[in-house]
Amino acid sequence: MVTSASVLAPKTIQQTFGHHDQIPLEPEILWRIERGIVRTSTWSDDGTITPLGFWGPGDVVGSPLTKVHPYRIECLTSVEVTQIPAHLWGQELNAILLHIHQGEELLRIAHSQRVHYRLIQFLTWLGQKFGRAVSGGHLIDLRLTHQEIAESLGTSRVTITRLLSKLEQEGLILRSHRYLTLRCDYDQ
Repeated sequence: MVTSASVLAPKTIQQTFGHHDQIPLEPEILWRIERGIVRTSTWSDDGTITPLGFWGPGDVVGSPLTKVHPYRIECLTSVEVTQIPAHLWGQELNAILLHIHQGEELLRIAHSQRVHYRLIQFLTWLGQKFGRAVSGGHLIDLRLTHQEIAESLGTSRVTITRLLSKLEQEGLILRSHRYLTLRCDYDQ
């Protein structure tokens, strides 16, 4: 016997993707991230990558949220997502608004005048979004290469490497493998 509740219950599909996989782009589908971290990006004719955002649990991503072409959603970790069909987008309004707010915040950071300030603001944002409090600071629980950070801030990998070394020498960040900890007294 089929009850009316089971007939009315919307069906969603969960999928899992591995590190560096790309989540498919479908015109009538949004993806809610349940676990893991993705980066949305575009690229120019010469291959220059422009990150558009970093997204984690609770965030929604998908081609319906952008007019940018080309566009991709790349998994930075293993990721579990839930497919949200168009008729259920209204239930994701808060996540869609958060998507807009986060995109604007990253745009503000990327357009700060000094690269040093951009880097500190970006690390602070990453720490708040993907980090966790540890003794003496905020561990950024996302491993990004210097190139990925540079792409996010519109500068060179060499500049990022130099600035990260300077911040480490000044004691403002601690590095362990590819993880960074931003000191509490500087996390503003």
